[in-house]
Amino acid sequence: MNTSAENTKKRIAILGSTGSIGTQALEVIREQKEHFEVEVLTANNNLELLIQQAKEFKPNVVVIANKEKADVLKSALANEPVKVYSGMEAIAQVVEMETVDMVLTAMVGYSGLIPTIHAIKAKKPIALANKETLVVAGALITQLAKENAVNIYPVDSEHSAIFQCLAGEWHNPIEKIYLTASGGPFRGKKAEELAPVTKQQALKHPNWDMGAKITIDSASLMNKGLEVIEAKWLFNLSVEQIDVIVHPQSIIHSIVQFQDGSMKAQMGLPDMKLPIQYALAYPQRLQAPFPRFDFMNYPALTFEKPDRETFRNLDLAYEALKKGGNMPCILNASNEVAVEAFLQDKIGFLQMSDVIEKTMQKAAFINNPALEDYVKSDEEARRIAKELL
Repeated sequence: MNTSAENTKKRIAILGSTGSIGTQALEVIREQKEHFEVEVLTANNNLELLIQQAKEFKPNVVVIANKEKADVLKSALANEPVKVYSGMEAIAQVVEMETVDMVLTAMVGYSGLIPTIHAIKAKKPIALANKETLVVAGALITQLAKENAVNIYPVDSEHSAIFQCLAGEWHNPIEKIYLTASGGPFRGKKAEELAPVTKQQALKHPNWDMGAKITIDSASLMNKGLEVIEAKWLFNLSVEQIDVIVHPQSIIHSIVQFQDGSMKAQMGLPDMKLPIQYALAYPQRLQAPFPRFDFMNYPALTFEKPDRETFRNLDLAYEALKKGGNMPCILNASNEVAVEAFLQDKIGFLQMSDVIEKTMQKAAFINNPALEDYVKSDEEARRIAKELL
């Protein structure tokens, strides 16, 4: 058996390599060349960046979801040792390759679901940055992961924090978890102040540098709602065990409370590269050049309750989780439509919650959905949400 250094590198498939998480994951791999190599890169539409990444990292396979861009991609990479495919089906297939050791799902929204299912069935460990996968089909995904003995390592900073706090504590029951939220750019504002806000204002996150969809979700507190649903499935919790607190400094990334009342928190500067690296390297902690936290720069860490009246999305997410079945799938689909409409200046900031709430009331409820039910629910919810616009 060949145990050379080359062979001990973990070969990573990055789904969504041109997005915020994907590009930061590549920064981690660039810094940790002796531990990781890129096996697969996929992108939805961003051809120029994908070509650039492929030329630098020379993966085995590159896939572009948009088939219309396939020929340009092929000719751009003609002289590279890279196989080029296109279409969503190809993304779902490449994760099954024998040469892939781990799949980082960093695609935006619902699109991450099917490729993640394929990867789990192919028994690939998952580094999950796509929370919508568990929001849409948590019961299905966790069941599949169990059947295939596949580990899912959370990449979201909050869920990574919980995961890190649980190291060495797996046998101890969790009493409660606290997911921390920065409160976004509109913390403290009331509904009348939010009515006229623009997408430019909503896209200015105080602490994190993220893609447009997640930044808007963060401003509306939907991101925290989706994280509540994701946490339920990742850590096998009831709704009552998951609480949200606003922590404007974003230094404490989340907290676990055990049944003796003791609490563990994971702290650090807001930098997504840390949870990405932790998920890719688990159970190792690799030496890293990330900037270090200095207590003197943060003499006070503060906490407050989220304003659920103004930011209704958080309660809508809790409601969807309590209802169960396909309701979180309906919540997610209508939110994706609403965010897109807001980014295109078709609706105001507060109307997003109206669209989501009405879609949840109108879409058909299914108590025990199978995969095809999720697919149909997603389509139906999107259609209803678009009609409501």
